[in-house]
Amino acid sequence: MTIELIIFDCDGVLVDSESIANEELRQALVECGLNLTINQVVEKFVGLSMSSVVKIAEDMLGHKLPYDFLEKLQVKTFAAFEHTLRPVQGVTDVLDALSRQQRKICVASSGSPEKMDFTLGLTHLKHYFNGNIFSASQVKRGKPYPDLFLYVANQMNVDPSQCLVIEDSLPGVQGAVAAGMEVLAYATRGQGKKLAIAGGIVFSNMKDILDHTD
Repeated sequence: MTIELIIFDCDGVLVDSESIANEELRQALVECGLNLTINQVVEKFVGLSMSSVVKIAEDMLGHKLPYDFLEKLQVKTFAAFEHTLRPVQGVTDVLDALSRQQRKICVASSGSPEKMDFTLGLTHLKHYFNGNIFSASQVKRGKPYPDLFLYVANQMNVDPSQCLVIEDSLPGVQGAVAAGMEVLAYATRGQGKKLAIAGGIVFSNMKDILDHTD
């Protein structure tokens, strides 16, 4: 397969935000009466859009979350990012190499445009993508549906079969596979087996992306 476009997820693939954001989400849900462990938060919510997270949490609670739940959560999460957010280990070197090769790359994330603008800007990764940063808010259905990936391929004028997706969540892998794309699954949370069953090619070192695209 000729790879014409490499599509990166954001959280957990470009920015090392998962542990920070998941803990802030856990604490916010506890304050609303939903007591989950961090492992339960990861299992239920990682890879999903915040609208999906809210729906699932409200179904579990049996009532609506406060109207300003997401607004307050974002403020707290961004504050935590300011102190501790870093790029995922090795990803800057990969993006440098792809830039030198003039490879076509973009971002496709369940996160909001505002969140990606903040995190990619904070970690100095935003400039690599020349504005080609896409969010699940731009499509009807987010991951695990293929809508976002198909939308990105269309916007970037590349056939889905010529796209390589870099993901770290089960919904992300499922969505990319459903879109007919090859997927490298970055496994750092013991999810390697699940990601492989879903159709991802599991890897654990960012430099493996370069080996795969040679």
